[in-house]
This record gives sequence, C-alpha cells and structure tokens, in this order.
Amino acid sequence: MCSLISRVVDALEPSVREELVNNFCSRELTSYEQIFEGAELAKLDKTERRYAWIKRRIRTNEEIWKIFPLPWHVPYRLCIQFCKKTRKQLEEILNNMKEKPDVGTLLLALQRTLEFEDELAEKFGGGAQGKEIGNDIEEIGRGETGQNVSDIRKKYEKMLAAHQDNGSEEKKGNKELSAPGAGFNFRGIVSSCFEPHLTVYIELEEKTLMENLEKLVQEETWDIEEGSQNNVLSSSMQLFLIIKRSLKRCSALTKNQTLFNLFKVFQRILKAYATKLFARLPKGGTGIVAAATGMDGQIKTSDRDERVICYIVNSAEYCHKTAGELAESISKIIEPNFADTVDMSEVQDEFSAVITKSLVTLVHGLETKFDAEMAAMTRVPWATLENVGDQSEYVNGINMILTSSIPVLGGLLSPLYFQFFLDKLASSLGPRFYANIFKCKQISETGAQQMLLDTQAVKTILLEIPTLGRQTSGAASYSKFVSREMSKAEALLKVILSPIDSVADTYRALLPEGTPMEFQRILELKGLKKADQQTILDDFNKHGPGITQPSITPQMVAVAQPAPSHAIASLMPSSASIGLIASREDVLTRAAALGRGAATTGFKRFLALTEAAKDRKDGPFRKLFNA
Repeated sequence: MCSLISRVVDALEPSVREELVNNFCSRELTSYEQIFEGAELAKLDKTERRYAWIKRRIRTNEEIWKIFPLPWHVPYRLCIQFCKKTRKQLEEILNNMKEKPDVGTLLLALQRTLEFEDELAEKFGGGAQGKEIGNDIEEIGRGETGQNVSDIRKKYEKMLAAHQDNGSEEKKGNKELSAPGAGFNFRGIVSSCFEPHLTVYIELEEKTLMENLEKLVQEETWDIEEGSQNNVLSSSMQLFLIIKRSLKRCSALTKNQTLFNLFKVFQRILKAYATKLFARLPKGGTGIVAAATGMDGQIKTSDRDERVICYIVNSAEYCHKTAGELAESISKIIEPNFADTVDMSEVQDEFSAVITKSLVTLVHGLETKFDAEMAAMTRVPWATLENVGDQSEYVNGINMILTSSIPVLGGLLSPLYFQFFLDKLASSLGPRFYANIFKCKQISETGAQQMLLDTQAVKTILLEIPTLGRQTSGAASYSKFVSREMSKAEALLKVILSPIDSVADTYRALLPEGTPMEFQRILELKGLKKADQQTILDDFNKHGPGITQPSITPQMVAVAQPAPSHAIASLMPSSASIGLIASREDVLTRAAALGRGAATTGFKRFLALTEAAKDRKDGPFRKLFNA
C-alpha cells in the first residue's frame, strides 16, 4: 500500500514530493524542538546530547523509513532540517548569555559539533573534505630534508593511488545520491554559529602564548649546547613549536575569522619576542657616574657578550625566516577571503631591526675595547722620540683585541652578517684612528715616522681580519674600504712630515677636503708657535683649503662644419691653469717622497730599518713589504 502511494506521489509534480518529505521531517523534529528548548537542556553544555538524539532517532526508525523510496533521501533531508534547527537554537543560547561563555564548555560544544558534521558529511557525501593542513604546519621552521629520489617517488605514488581511490568512491557516492539537494555541505552548517563567540578562546590562546614566552625567556641560558649546528637560541625554536601547536588546535576548529584573529596574536607574540631579544643586548653606560667618567653611551662587551650577540643575530634571522613560513602555511589553510591579509612583513622588519642593532652593538663593543689603546697612543711621547723602532705597544694591543674576538665572530656569524660587521668596523676604526692623531700632543719628525709605521701596521692588521675570521668571500671590497680609510691617516702624517714652507701645499694636495681649523691643529702638532702659525694660516686661507684643478669642458661641434677659432681657443688651457696643474703635481710628488723617505737624519734611520727588514722573514717591517 505504501509502495503504491509512493509511486502515485512520484507520478505527481516534484513539489508534491518535496512538500510531503518536508512535512514528515518537521513532524519528526517536533519533539526535538520541545525537548531542547526547555530550560534543562537549552544549555551549551548539553550540545552533545542533541547529536546523540538525532543519531538514535535515525538508528531506531531506520527500518520504518524504508517505506520511503531510496531516491527520496528522507534521512538525508531530515538531517539537513535538524542541522538548521540546531543552529538556530544554539545561536539563541549563545546570544542570550549574560556573561562570556566558559572556554572549555564552548570548545567542547564546538568540537562535538564539528565531529557530528564530519559524520554527516561522511555518511551522505555532502561537502568536500577540508584541506590536509597537518603537513603544512609541520613544515614550519624546518629546512629541506635529505630525501632521495626513490623516497620522493614512493611518496607521490602513494598520494596518487589514494587520490584515485577517493575519486572512484566519490563518483559512486554521488551516483547514489543524485537527488535534489544532494551534495549539501554539512561542514559548517551548525559550527559556524560559534564563530562570533570564539573571542574568549583567542584571548585564552594569547594569554597562554604570552605566559609561555615569558617562561622561555626566563629559562633561556643565552648559550648554545656543544655540537649545535645552527647556533640559534633554544627559546626561538621552542616558541615556534608552541605556535605550531596553537595553530593546529585552532585550525581543527575553524579556518575563518577566528584563525585570522589567532594569526594576529602570533604577530604580537613574535614582536614581543623581538623586543625581548633587543632588551638582552648590552647597553651603554647612563647616569651621572657614567657621564662623569666619560663612559656615557659607551658599550662594554665581554667575550661572552660577543657570543650572545651572535646568538641573537642568528636567532633573529631564524625567526625572520620562520615567520615567513608561518604566514605562508596559514594562508594555505585559512579561508580564501582572508588569505591575502596574512602578512608577516611587519614582524620580519622587527627581527631585521634586531639583527642590525646587534651587529652595531658588536662594533660599538669592540670600539670600547679600543679605548685603552687609543688613549695609550696619545700618551706616547711623540715629540721626544729619538729613533724609529718596532710597532708601538698600542698597535700590539689592537692586534690582541682583534685576534681574540674575530675568530669567534667569524665562526658564529653567517657570511652576510660578518661582512656587514666588517664594513661597520672599518668605517668606525679608520676615521677614529685619523681623529686620534689630532688628540696627540706635539709630534716630531721622528715621531711622525714612527706613527706612520704604526698606521701601516694597523692597516695590515685590519686587512687580515677576513682571514682571521675564516670568511674571505667579501674580502676584496672590504680591503679596498680599509685601504681608503687608512690612507687618510697616512696622508695626514705625510703632511706633518712635510717642511714648513710646503706644508700648506702638501695639505691641500693630500687632503683636499680639509678645513682651516684642522690645518691649524696640524701646525700645532708640528710644534709651531702661535706667531709663526699666523703667517702660514693667512696664506692658507688666501688660497683656500684645497687645490682644485680648473674644469675644461669641450664644446660640442657639428661634424659637417669647421670649428670656429674662438671655440678652439676655449679648449686650450690657459697659462695660469697649466701653472696650477704643474704646481699640484709637484706637491704630490714631494708628498709621495715623504712617505718613502726625505733627506733628513730621522728619515735616514727609518730607511735603514726598513732596508734591513727586507732580509728578515717576519716582523712588522717585513709585513709592510709584503702588503
């Protein structure tokens, strides 16, 4: 009889069948609405009982419902209506809460809802499976693995076989459910109502992450275990492991706004960690005592401090790279409308700033170590030196500082950051050495010769730093930079060595960017009295600080026409210009001679020492000839 009625209904318009099935489902769910709208069960912590009710109902009435033809999909349509009614009731419960829901209760209800949706999707085939996100998340913070070709081939053969099996099963399922409404996506039909209320969950995640961050930093030893290959602080790696676990938890619940909100939490956590790294860097002296002792702003670093700074550089680089990988993984698993806004560039900028500050701090720390040697240089009695000897003690001190620090730094820093450090060091030490010459008292001819020897020794020491650090990839540009900076100090000493009558011309030729104030200080270093200085200064100021060669700009002439005679004349330098050029070349020639040796008793002794050094196998003088 029922079968006959079904065939009659099928013979009518589809809307008749739709109405019949809908009415049946509504009657079936009447008791559900009455039960779960009551005060006792209309609670968030009773959510799981809702799903138990419908599953029990389907199981109990499975035989009875067989009176309906299979193409009518009565259980399927019943579940769709159940989900819609359940969503409506849960929304009312969540919206009517006077206080924020308990996070545990909220997440348990959401978890059970997601599990129920998965069961329906699996049973009825509605909705595509979610993305496999586990592998994407696990790859965060990992480098390339050493898989061989056969391993990779097996992996992809397995994936292909699984894909083909799933495809055949999906086609079979779709064929059985080829009815109006088939393919309905159960995933999210109920669980999406939780989304606006998951703020408390994100707040808990942020609180937990921040507590973990504080604990990691407190327990950080700021040292690396023996045998470590990456020289990265453990707190950096542990932090990303905690973030990955948090991401897994959230992505299992939702891939919408809540996941994006969690991503913003990750941004804040990583920025906070960058601040922690920044705060660990050695600071300069501050306060009244530091100012009174001349240590205001100076950074003192021990050997351990230098290692810690290198670890911070490496850790910041690791965080910079891994933050980018984290953003990439999240953009793959989050809903497409959020993917474009997942960006870690601000966080990466924070870690880049930490790297830069760390390397600059490293340079400042070495500068402070040089303070004692720079002070020792000014205390040498340059005015009373009787002869030129071996390199001075302050040069040996500079060499010892670099010999102690550079091999460690070269072993811990990557080539890129070691090169950056070298450039900063050279740009600091070269000008500082130049300025330190002016801090000395009077410098005699012999003293200037000794200081020139010291300058060349310091230059040689600086040029050997890349080799000392076992990183020579950028040595060429660094060497050129050092030579340029130290040549200024050499030029200054050659000016001091020049005779009084040509000191102004020599200064203008070798240091064309010099100033009258600097030139006056050179005269003081040479030991000239105020009265004797004035005449030279007047002459210097009259001619200007630098010797400039007159510019000769040839005029463009049309090829087809002969050049006018006045145009040819304009291309010829004037007699005054020729005189200036000749004068400049003469000064440069004489200045160069000062560097090689002048016809003075002191310089003859200097030459004698250097000639003798040619036959020696080692020593500072030998290095000068090998440079």
